[in-house]
Amino acid sequence: MRFFNGKKKSEVIAFQHSSEDFQELFKKFEESSDFLTYLFPNEEGYIISYFKSLVSSQQVHEQLLPVISNQPKKDIHQLKSDFPVGDIKETADLNEIKELMLTGSIMIQYKKDDKNCLLIPCVNSVKRQISTPESEYTVLGPKEAFVESIDTNLNLIRNRLPIPELQAKEFQVGSISQTRLVVLYIEGITNQQNINTIMQRINDIDYDTVVDISFVSQLITDNRNSMFPQLIDTERPDHLASVLTEGKIGIMLDGSPHVLIGPNTIISFFSSFEDYFLTWNIGTSFRLIRLFAVLFSVLSSPLYVAVLTYHYQVIPTDLLPILISSRGVIPFPPILEAIVLEGTIELLREAAVRLPAKVGSTIGIVGGIVIGTAAVEAGFVSNVLLMLVALAALASFTVPIYQISNTIRLIRFPFLLGAQLYGLFGIALCSAFILSHLLKLTSLGSPYLEPLYPLRIKDFKDSFIRLHFSKQKKRPHFLRTENPVRIRKKTQTQKSQNDIDE
Repeated sequence: MRFFNGKKKSEVIAFQHSSEDFQELFKKFEESSDFLTYLFPNEEGYIISYFKSLVSSQQVHEQLLPVISNQPKKDIHQLKSDFPVGDIKETADLNEIKELMLTGSIMIQYKKDDKNCLLIPCVNSVKRQISTPESEYTVLGPKEAFVESIDTNLNLIRNRLPIPELQAKEFQVGSISQTRLVVLYIEGITNQQNINTIMQRINDIDYDTVVDISFVSQLITDNRNSMFPQLIDTERPDHLASVLTEGKIGIMLDGSPHVLIGPNTIISFFSSFEDYFLTWNIGTSFRLIRLFAVLFSVLSSPLYVAVLTYHYQVIPTDLLPILISSRGVIPFPPILEAIVLEGTIELLREAAVRLPAKVGSTIGIVGGIVIGTAAVEAGFVSNVLLMLVALAALASFTVPIYQISNTIRLIRFPFLLGAQLYGLFGIALCSAFILSHLLKLTSLGSPYLEPLYPLRIKDFKDSFIRLHFSKQKKRPHFLRTENPVRIRKKTQTQKSQNDIDE
């Protein structure tokens, strides 16, 4: 079923247009240079009008115009059955005429002042070919990624989930852009309350232009002021198909090659979909390495500042001469050199992202080496801190979801400020503030820190660790699915009866 700004299409008020309304609409159309209107096949023929930028000229000249030119002039109602095109509309509704012409239909009138006309779909579809994922690239697994066409993306999902329970509810968002949006879920598995929450928030969107799925994420998220993302942004059809079977919800937007997934927990942002392509013990090891890398990325520089400023007594005796020699000629306190290095890393990151790919990679590598070496030799920063900052930047790249990596980049600076003001107590204070924020944070009403809070031991099977598929007999508890069972019968591994010694 198709929705328009939260209303069914049948509920949209329709009215018969007067000639003045029709002329006013066409006057607006004719102000655009890409709008065409002419008589065909001669001066006594039909009036044909369309936007040439939205219509396939090949289809017009090969399928539509020959039908009109090879027969005597007929009434519009009689002409309708002659075209080899489906979904032809015969209408006098001004709203429907405006909508269909602006989405790639051709209008045919018998005479200029006729209220009734034919609207023939003849869309010029400009689509990008399906390519490999860029932000979620994996060595193993499928190599398909979503594209900007919402119909192509739905095709990719339905090919993976060929079941009638897969529901796609369509909306239109943006009072000006009128962008198509689709909510995906599996009926009988997904919690109905989560579905109602998503649909209500989409209906409440009141914004003029929605051009990307990130707009939708910011408009429907639980806490709009939080730095922590609550909806996962994915470009992998296999990822979306997998989480739909868990009981989650997907949101597609026409024109965006990414799809939103929710609800989520914070652990979901540190789990790569490639973990499921590996054996459970290897996947668990990589997931734990990522979590350790994130903690190191956030805390390494603040700990350096706190220890050298307030708690130098905790430095081991063997390490003390190295720190003294590295900082012997540094004229700045540890906080300043840490901010200089962290700021330099962020500048290099932004420069590498904004520049063309080949130039950006060169700037990132050469710029880091040259600036880092020059800063150490000039005595602005110590080589120990340079190594820590470089390792922290490298550790932040292990995060598989791009959205959470931006959060990790930013929260280092409050920790640095707390370390400078109160030392280790300042780091603990910042940690307490972030933890209290995460305890209150939700994703579509589900706890963000689950399974830690509230504590749910059964959901640990696919959080910090990933157990074997045979151990994941039920769907995650925090999703509160209507059908929690995934494996109904216990599968037993059959071993060979042959003796190895024979």
